[in-house]
Amino acid sequence: MASQHERRVVFRRYLDAVGLHGLAGAEAAGLHATEWYALSLLDLEGSLTSGELSARTGLTTGATTRLIDRLERAGYVRRTADPADRRKVVVEPVADAVAGVAEIVGPARRHIAEVIAQYPPDKQDVLFDYFARAAPAYRAASEEIRRTLKRGRAK
Repeated sequence: MASQHERRVVFRRYLDAVGLHGLAGAEAAGLHATEWYALSLLDLEGSLTSGELSARTGLTTGATTRLIDRLERAGYVRRTADPADRRKVVVEPVADAVAGVAEIVGPARRHIAEVIAQYPPDKQDVLFDYFARAAPAYRAASEEIRRTLKRGRAK
């Protein structure tokens, strides 16, 4: 059985590899890491208001506007008026452009699918249970980091 230190090292290497993949994907798409993340959110959610995108990315409203401007110029998103409240802007992904992202992440999807396929179905269930539980945990940790940064800047 692996020691706590060995487990920590394995986990850190895993997280670093995931982070590196995100940076490589962003670079391949001609985007910054935050733009890449925002585009992934929009791909998963379909459409978000600029306020929702701001809250989900942790960016200020001004920074979110600039992010949307860059994504729109690159052809990844378009702005539309919110049918329920025309004062709000809805950001929606451009399907053809987002489909190009699938090509960028294709190698990772293929390699990870090969890794997962090596596990029996019951172990795959455990892996996906971990993914489902870990994602909100990382989002919560990200929020804690942002709150700490804001407190530090306010001093």
